[in-house]
Amino acid sequence: MTLNCVVVDDSAIQRLSIVKLIENHESLNLVAEYSSALETKNGLNTKKVDLIFLDIEMPVLNGFELLDVLNNKPQIIFVTGKTEYAFKAFNYDATDYLQKPITKERFNQAVEKAIEQHKLKLDFNETEGEHIFVKSNLKKRKVYIKDIKWIEALGDYVKVVTEENSLVVLSTMKAFEKELPEGKFLRIHKSYIVNLDKIDRFNSKNVEVGAYEIPLSRNKKTQLVDALNNM
Repeated sequence: MTLNCVVVDDSAIQRLSIVKLIENHESLNLVAEYSSALETKNGLNTKKVDLIFLDIEMPVLNGFELLDVLNNKPQIIFVTGKTEYAFKAFNYDATDYLQKPITKERFNQAVEKAIEQHKLKLDFNETEGEHIFVKSNLKKRKVYIKDIKWIEALGDYVKVVTEENSLVVLSTMKAFEKELPEGKFLRIHKSYIVNLDKIDRFNSKNVEVGAYEIPLSRNKKTQLVDALNNM
C-alpha cells in the first residue's frame, strides 16, 4: 500500500528534512511540496492526496486555517516546533503530531498510524460498497462504483453510464475523474473514462463494454494495457 502525500512548510530546510524521510519510506509517494497554505489549497484541487505533513505556523494562512477551507481533507500529520498546539491539532482529527526535530523512528511511527487508518477506510468502503454521490436533476444520488460502466463528456456536463441507467451531471471530465477511485478507472479518450472491470475486449482503436464500442486514443493503448495488467 502506498499513500500519496504532500509536505507543507514555509521553511525550505524543514521541507527538505521531511522530503528525505518520505523518499526513504517505501509506503509513501511524494506528490508535491508547498511553501504556503494558499499554494497548498490551489495545488490540492488538481491532485489526489492521502496524507499531508503540515506545518502550523505559516504566514497569511496557518495550518489550522488551511484545514478550515479544505472541502476534502486527507489525513493530517502536523509537523511543528512547538507542543502548545497539540490539543487543538487532535480536535482537527489529526493522525499524529510530530515535534521538530523529527527522528526517523518517530516519523515511521506516525506513518504506520496513517497506513492503518487508510486500511480501515478501505475496509469500510468495501463493506458498504464503495460509492460516490452525484447531483443529477437537482437531486443527490448515490452511485456505486462497481455499477459504473463509463463516463462520457457532454460539453459542460458528463454522462455517467451505469448498469441500470444514465445520469447527466454538471461537471468537467477532469473534476469527475478526481472523484473516482485510483486504479479502477482510466481516461482512454478525451471524451471517455472507462471502468477497467467492465472492459470485455479492446483493439488499437476501440474498447468494448458489452455491446458498446468506446473510442481508444492511440496514445492511451499502452497505458490501458499497463492498467489492466496491474488490476
